[in-house]
Amino acid sequence: MLAHLREDIACVFERDPAARSTWEVLTCYPGLHALTLHRVAHWLWQVRFRWLARFLAHLVRWATGIEIHPGATIGRRVFIDHGMGVVIGETAVISDDCTLYHGVTLGGTSWSKGKRHPTLLRGVVIGAGAKVLGPITLGEGAKVGSNAVVVRDVPPGATAVGIPARIVDAGRDSVREEQAEKMGFSAYAITKNEDDPLAKAIHGLLDHAVETDRRLACLLKAVERSGVSLEDDMATADKFDPNYLSKIVD
Repeated sequence: MLAHLREDIACVFERDPAARSTWEVLTCYPGLHALTLHRVAHWLWQVRFRWLARFLAHLVRWATGIEIHPGATIGRRVFIDHGMGVVIGETAVISDDCTLYHGVTLGGTSWSKGKRHPTLLRGVVIGAGAKVLGPITLGEGAKVGSNAVVVRDVPPGATAVGIPARIVDAGRDSVREEQAEKMGFSAYAITKNEDDPLAKAIHGLLDHAVETDRRLACLLKAVERSGVSLEDDMATADKFDPNYLSKIVD
């Protein structure tokens, strides 16, 4: 238990620049409190003191705002930052070195008694407010953007954003590692240059529509210059406003 606690404190200093002292981390970090007491509750759950395990988890929820079912399996050096509103279901599995931010839900999508919650492999980062639902697997080093809703497996090293979540970058190579070192730790699992792929696609369609409108306008002018009269509804049709739609997408 003491070794786990030392590792947990060290990972807080590694991943949270706001941490200033060991005493501050021990007394003021609800994620640390929740994970430490979860180990006790999980042990009680395994030795079949089920009610006592649930009651301890309930007290931890009341004290920290973090709800972890005592049946959940959580590895070493897991960091829950801020923590308020985090919910982790009974059959969830969180491997070593994972990071969760406030408002994260590792939930289920069915009432079946079997495996119904996600599995997070080593080094997964889940941004604030994200929901990861169902018996899916997030591969090693995967990231989930803030407020994303993930209902399918995420490949190792990939970044998932949006509702429902889509993969931004499934590459896991030396270039990605170099970029990660330059950027430092991405606190909310998404950086400003990782746009939602759906938004990118819509903006591409808007650009194409603008260009199509420009060409049609040129054709209409050429037709008028040739002496062909146009119908009134064709000549006075409403103009397409791409800027308005771009604002909606953004």
